Amino acid sequence: MEKRIAVTGFGALCSLGATAKEVWDNVCQGKSAISHISNFDVTAYRTRIAGEIKDLEAQLHLSKFILPKDVKKLDNSSIYGLIAAQEAMDMAAIPENYYDTWRCGTLIGSGIGGLRTMELQYDRLISGGPSRVSPFTIPKLIANMVCGNCSIRFGLHGPSYAAVSACASGAHAIGAAIDMIRLDRCDMVLCGAAEAAVTPLSFAGFCAMRAMSERNDDPQRASRPFDKDRDGFLMSDGAGILVLEDLEKAKKRGAKIYAEIVGFASTSDANHITSPLSDGLGGAMSMRFALKEAKLNPEQIGYINTHGTSTPLGDISEVNGIKAVFGDYAKSLPISSTKSETGHLLGASGSVEAIFSMFVINEGIIPPTINIENQDPECDLDVVPNVAREKKVDYVLSNNFGFGGHNATLILKRFMD
Repeated sequence: MEKRIAVTGFGALCSLGATAKEVWDNVCQGKSAISHISNFDVTAYRTRIAGEIKDLEAQLHLSKFILPKDVKKLDNSSIYGLIAAQEAMDMAAIPENYYDTWRCGTLIGSGIGGLRTMELQYDRLISGGPSRVSPFTIPKLIANMVCGNCSIRFGLHGPSYAAVSACASGAHAIGAAIDMIRLDRCDMVLCGAAEAAVTPLSFAGFCAMRAMSERNDDPQRASRPFDKDRDGFLMSDGAGILVLEDLEKAKKRGAKIYAEIVGFASTSDANHITSPLSDGLGGAMSMRFALKEAKLNPEQIGYINTHGTSTPLGDISEVNGIKAVFGDYAKSLPISSTKSETGHLLGASGSVEAIFSMFVINEGIIPPTINIENQDPECDLDVVPNVAREKKVDYVLSNNFGFGGHNATLILKRFMD
């Protein structure tokens, strides 16, 4: 009998809040995370706004366990991941010695890793020579170190590695965690992703691509997925971490189960380094395979949390993919993009949005796509414009796609014993 996958804990943070519930409540209220960048000089940049975590000291105070002496050893991506992981582990409340720690995994990704560390240490190298470079440089910047630090923090000795697939990293990390439990290699896995890529080099690169919105005078209305006047995505920093367990073992210890994950699939467009297929075929096949694994008909999905980045091509491609999979039902199926509130958390998007999907199931609220003023006729689905909606939902599908043609789809289910 195939093992069932329970979510027993989760944590998230971004510029909308320091906990998963705070972020979720602000998303449902239609608040925007986007503001003017203050951590570096953006005068010469086309885009000067982002979802920036401005008060790192406050985040460290909340963490309680990251000491000032430890900060110099950690990139912000690891700090965000550790804070979200602590929230998730506290929520899961797994009794000490309940699991063999050699059967507890840590699969946490990052789309970019410690980019700011790389920038700062390169500046030191150029200005002062190699002796000025910190000995913590490599352990801070490598993309697997969010995972490594969380494994060390919680003493998890099982499989430990990072999923790196651009903006699909968090979803792929969750998918790998599901496999570890179903294959009986783990009983519990800490999984998700963290990102701290609002940095000068990252911003310069995305600006050079003309990928981000240039609505600098109106930051809170700049991210507008599915709106005809969208002009690009907006970057954000943060993390989303989940605790997955073998359902039967979680039930045995009396754990609160927030949702089951019943479907996961991933595909590749195999087409272009940044542009999606215009017909959305790669995403469509990912959705089809996830539905097949979950043994569901399309009509059983009650809501889709879309990738919905607010890019001109990406939004249309995803809508076309949804239409191909859901047919006539697509017209009555509510979909929305929470990136309109949070901005684009890059690698952490998939795990943060999986957490939002659980809130939809448990609270019966579908978050809105904000800033819909003139809905694109090519995105002619029910995008839940501007105002959250009450609806009981038993199954949620969540999409995430990344540069390189990576596609990932998760399906979450209301827990019904």
